[in-house]
Amino acid sequence: MKSPRLRSALVAAALVVPVLARAHPGHDGHDFGWDFGTGFTHPLLGWDHLAAMLAVGLWAAQLGGRARWLVPAAFVAVMILGATLAQTGLVIPGIEQTIAASVLVLGLLIATTAKLPVGAGMALVGLFAAFHGFAHGSEMPATAGALNYGAGFVVATILIHAAGVGLGRLASRHSAKGTQMAGWVIAGCGVALFAL
Repeated sequence: MKSPRLRSALVAAALVVPVLARAHPGHDGHDFGWDFGTGFTHPLLGWDHLAAMLAVGLWAAQLGGRARWLVPAAFVAVMILGATLAQTGLVIPGIEQTIAASVLVLGLLIATTAKLPVGAGMALVGLFAAFHGFAHGSEMPATAGALNYGAGFVVATILIHAAGVGLGRLASRHSAKGTQMAGWVIAGCGVALFAL
């Protein structure tokens, strides 16, 4: 028979996955009239972005050491590059599929407590960040100032990463299984994103 904790975690996952699976909820027509605010809310209202960015922080905490800040920093740096490329009018196919893959892969890395060298971890999250950044840049409202909008989603991303690192470190002090369970939930969200 399943333990009460496992049963509770499975019920929570079943409730959370359908909500998180909706790619970019709330983005359509939400120009808050404040470029920084519009950029800031983009990763917060896009559940696919939120899940991936939280996962980057959780995984960085699992990796420990310098990875706690280097892995999220690599994500932010390459995300900015991706957003800049989107502003050039470049069209890249498969953006949403790659974002879904990022959620799935990052969730699996957390769930399996995968340990990669710091450089490999930075390269992997950087690859995913390029697509997240491209989505941010291509969905910028036509009336928004690119610098203020960009500053908004960069600040939000840093805060989400910091929350992930903080939660990961807190969980590691009490139960590594909690972080692993979060990884399975995030991976489930990635699977659900592919179904959209």
